[in-house]
Amino acid sequence: MSDDRWAELADRFVDGTYATVKGRVRTRVLHHHLIDHLPPPPAAVLDVGGGAGHQSFPLARAGYEVTLLDPSPAMLGKAEQRRAAEAPEVRARVRLVQARGEDAVQATGGQRFAGVLCHGVLMYVEQPGPLVASLSACAEAGGVVSVMALNAATLAVRPALERRWDDALAAFDARGERGVLGVDTRADTVEELSELLRTHEVDPVGWYGVWLFTDWMDLTDAGPEELSNVEAVELRASRQDPYRRFSRVFHLVGRRRSTG
Repeated sequence: MSDDRWAELADRFVDGTYATVKGRVRTRVLHHHLIDHLPPPPAAVLDVGGGAGHQSFPLARAGYEVTLLDPSPAMLGKAEQRRAAEAPEVRARVRLVQARGEDAVQATGGQRFAGVLCHGVLMYVEQPGPLVASLSACAEAGGVVSVMALNAATLAVRPALERRWDDALAAFDARGERGVLGVDTRADTVEELSELLRTHEVDPVGWYGVWLFTDWMDLTDAGPEELSNVEAVELRASRQDPYRRFSRVFHLVGRRRSTG
């Protein structure tokens, strides 16, 4: 039996979740955040748990040299399919590596990166410390470390809007939930994850909300113009209190301390 936990979920994750308006908005909002913090291309970026490359390929198209690292052969297969559809110069800027995020230092040959991304991965690990340590170790001095995590402060919203009142009451004190893919997930707070980054030589420099309005709406009939408008609204909300605090997930950005 395959030990690839994503083998049965890859199609639903890539062709379902990411193909939705919600999935596309998430990718675009995160891309805007990243461009605000990353050095200009062709800086080297490591996308840990990068899956099918939804965050990696837009960066490669912008000129960044991207290493996409993921433990799942199924997800890397999806990434290879998407890479094959890109222009030759973009394909040349994307390297695929199969490895766990905790083993990223060895898997990348000890390379240090100007940006290290880990989006939507921490929620699937029981203890975030080893993975965060690996992210930090892969970042060069002054390099960006970008993590996106499930927001523990808003877990009661989804069950309440679905009128699951008992589940909503329980969620106020919960630190995880059964996600949309049917997999149990773990939640973090901005404050706790910021402190964890600091213990691994990464100083937080900013955080954003992701998925405020789109997480609670059915946008299956949205056309290109509405998608652009949704993106603009979500981007504004991601950067502004109190809206960002109510988001489904949050995006935390830090910088690796300089040595010496």
